[in-house]
Amino acid sequence: MIASAPAAQPRSASSGRGSLGRVSPGGVPRGRVLRIAAPYLYLSPALVLLVVWTYQPLAQAFQLSTYSWNLLPTSPMRSVGTANYERLVHLPAFWSSLGRTGVLIAGLLPFTIVLPVLIALASRQVRGRARTVYHALIFTPFLVAPVAAAAVWRWLLHPRTGFVDSTFGSQRNWVYDAQTAHWVIIGITGWQLLGFAVLVVWAGLAGISGDYDEAARVDGASPGQIRRWITLPMLSPTLLFLVLTTVLLSPTLTFPLIDTLTQGGPAQATTNIYYLLWDYAFHTFDAGLSAAAGVLLFIGFGAVAAVLVWISEKVAFHDD
Repeated sequence: MIASAPAAQPRSASSGRGSLGRVSPGGVPRGRVLRIAAPYLYLSPALVLLVVWTYQPLAQAFQLSTYSWNLLPTSPMRSVGTANYERLVHLPAFWSSLGRTGVLIAGLLPFTIVLPVLIALASRQVRGRARTVYHALIFTPFLVAPVAAAAVWRWLLHPRTGFVDSTFGSQRNWVYDAQTAHWVIIGITGWQLLGFAVLVVWAGLAGISGDYDEAARVDGASPGQIRRWITLPMLSPTLLFLVLTTVLLSPTLTFPLIDTLTQGGPAQATTNIYYLLWDYAFHTFDAGLSAAAGVLLFIGFGAVAAVLVWISEKVAFHDD
């Protein structure tokens, strides 16, 4: 007599599921939770650094702008509300530094917009290894440390032994003359930023398909017409990016040059808003006033950046 086989045991509903079928305590499949959380886990290191190094100092600057403090650890911080802002907007030096910052930005735009476009378009005619050398020579000034550049230009602009005065016979003290000192800072900063701007324009030109030029040539367009009506309009998002970079970064990039060459002089002729902020904090030891200047600077430049980003998005959408 053959014994009957034991009845098959029913399998549990979860035995055929892998780890993705497990349920979290909230009733949501654990696999779905991991899929939702994965992007945020990848972003978390960058978000932590952003909070620690950007948003936390910004919040502390807002808080410090409502106090009166001389930066000494033994000195108490006294709350003054909005008094620092009221005092700041009544200081003539603040408005003068804002005006010089505007002149600085306007003076740098030819170095970051006009000349880079001309140089990048001209470089299209250079072929072979000469083009590589040409690109390297243009970009090299951007790699020079600002303090080293300031030392070299101080020697070149020396009123008696400098190369500039020896060549032109001007005998002028370019760095310590109130009429020329600010333009010296603009010229040196523009010389350094030129290579970076040309590199950005080269990248923008590389992103423009050559089919547009070929189609225009078939229709009888001249090279000048192609540049005017095709190349430059399609390059406009790149140029707006350079404008935004110039507005936001140029006052910061001039700081080491000003501190090395002129220390804000002569007669505050080279003191822009960034250097004035630093001067309030570390020369007059008025931390609250410096923080208030920084907050107003952040709000003002943030508004300008928002407008430029909005224009850039409109231009990019129109091109698409």
